Amino acid sequence: MIEILDGAVEQAYRASGLDYRPRYTPVVKALIALGPVSIRTLSRQAGISHSAASQTVSQMVRAGLVDLSPGLDGRERIVALTPRAQAMLPAVTRQWRAVNAAADRLDAELSAPLSRLLVETIAALERQSFGDRIDQAAARLSDDSPPSLESS
Repeated sequence: MIEILDGAVEQAYRASGLDYRPRYTPVVKALIALGPVSIRTLSRQAGISHSAASQTVSQMVRAGLVDLSPGLDGRERIVALTPRAQAMLPAVTRQWRAVNAAADRLDAELSAPLSRLLVETIAALERQSFGDRIDQAAARLSDDSPPSLESS
């Protein structure tokens, strides 16, 4: 489902002439809200892991959308939108509105809004990771399986 949705969103950006990926959105929104900040602050504001923020920022540097500068601490890097990214913001914002309107229409067709189901799913996965759920299911399946012929 993520591939279908993100792929369609990315295609919409391309069709609009934007060199922009959906994964940039939380970072861009955080930078709009806060201005130049450290990657650590950016990850917290965007609600993504430090690693994901760092990887996304690296991609955005290559795309010319953000610049990095040293922070007060030698290890800290400050992220800021470039003039190129700032110039793209009106078109990107129009795409965000179109994506949100399409999501609202999709929600109207479902038995429960996808946005609510995603919030519930994330909460459930925060309580117990999907990896842990797989491990438990595999353990139950191996307990239920008949003994192999070699063990008799």
